[in-house]
Amino acid sequence: MEEKSEQVKDAMTVAVVGCTHAGTFAAKSILAQHPDWDVHVFERNDTLSFLSCGIALWVGNHVSDPRRMFYSSPEELSSLGAHMHMRTDVTSVDLVGKDLSYRSLQTGEEKVLSFDKIVVTTGSKPALPPIPGLAEGLGGGRVLRCKNWDDGKLIKEKMAGAKSVAVVGAGYIGAELAEQVSLMGAKVTLIDGLERALAKNFDEGITSLVEEDYRSHGVELALGQMVEGIEADEEGVTVTSGGVRRRVEYLIMAAGFLPRTDLFSGKLDMLPNGAIKVDPYMRATLLDEKGEPCGEPSQDVLAAGDSATVLYNPTGKADYIPLATNAVRQGLLVGANIVCPTQAYLGTQASSAVQLYDLSLAACGLTVAGGKARGIELASTTLVQDFRPDFMLTTEPVTCILTWDPQTREVKGAQFACRHDVSQAANAVSIAIHNHNTIDQLASFDFFFQPNFCQPVNYLGAVAMKAVAENPVA
Repeated sequence: MEEKSEQVKDAMTVAVVGCTHAGTFAAKSILAQHPDWDVHVFERNDTLSFLSCGIALWVGNHVSDPRRMFYSSPEELSSLGAHMHMRTDVTSVDLVGKDLSYRSLQTGEEKVLSFDKIVVTTGSKPALPPIPGLAEGLGGGRVLRCKNWDDGKLIKEKMAGAKSVAVVGAGYIGAELAEQVSLMGAKVTLIDGLERALAKNFDEGITSLVEEDYRSHGVELALGQMVEGIEADEEGVTVTSGGVRRRVEYLIMAAGFLPRTDLFSGKLDMLPNGAIKVDPYMRATLLDEKGEPCGEPSQDVLAAGDSATVLYNPTGKADYIPLATNAVRQGLLVGANIVCPTQAYLGTQASSAVQLYDLSLAACGLTVAGGKARGIELASTTLVQDFRPDFMLTTEPVTCILTWDPQTREVKGAQFACRHDVSQAANAVSIAIHNHNTIDQLASFDFFFQPNFCQPVNYLGAVAMKAVAENPVA
């Protein structure tokens, strides 16, 4: 009897608020280590774990079955022991009193749950700038967003017969949608306030290649233009940017994401954009009545994924980088650290890749522009060489840009572009950044040679060698 009562005493009630990537893996990791705990998962949608990064591929008919874009389900988490509250909105949370109120979006029924620990995995929401007419246009089916399963279904449906489309936002999501819709035969306009497409991911030596491909496929690039107004009606949308009015059938908003953390505003320590600050063990810090952090991070309030900060290794500082890879790794750490700090987060290099038309692009760490935006001056070295020997029947040039700290010579980032898939090079540099390797060390690393795959001096080693040769140690 004593052993049983001890087990009941040790059992915890955990609320997981939000369940896409971080929430799914947090719930799984908690239940794997504490199968006797009461884990309650709250999610506004009727699905979870949707890989929204595949929406553009789905729109362009490159997905075998959209149901395979989910890697988990409410049923799976239920089978592991979770209490699933789907189509449920958490309306308020008392982090001190440890209870939350929630309402069923289907029945309207409201209830209260008392918890011992809470995991904030509320994710992110599309950034919707204060553009005149935008709010009114979102409800008519002509202005679309790209975030979840419902958004994906709507875009898939509307783009099937679209003749003219404007995409606002030239980051990864907007860039991919513009590419796929243009390949479907629509006239596409890509609008962004920055002067270059993919400007936050790549420096000019690579974005110029991307922009050339867009123009060759008939995409109008309206770069360096802020959207000044949107007028939507039953027939289409008039979007004004840079003083130019364009009439299109549909407008897709892809202007980035913001943390969906309004529920915890004024309760948890956050970045100015609303991202919850977490320590290496995914623990958040409560605020006092004056809005000041209450000492050490709380062992009972954890956060992960798009709602939280990440340790950005190229700078060594907390940053907001909403990537599924970050969300998954942070979510897995929740179970390991929910009782006590055990396994620290190793940080991120924000490694990423995309394919536009037949151009493969990959990056990790800081670009020169990204460093400057963070107050860091970086040096860069660019190399263009064929990815494999020219005695092969075919080869393609690869553009490599290596960024590094001119004071310490540490590698801080890299970018690659080629008609051949060279994306794994970004993963190699990611390891170099994590390990604080210098350009001198990267130039001396062992990279294999085989004519099918690379030159006798691999392009990754070659760009590092060029950096060293042009910048000898004093």
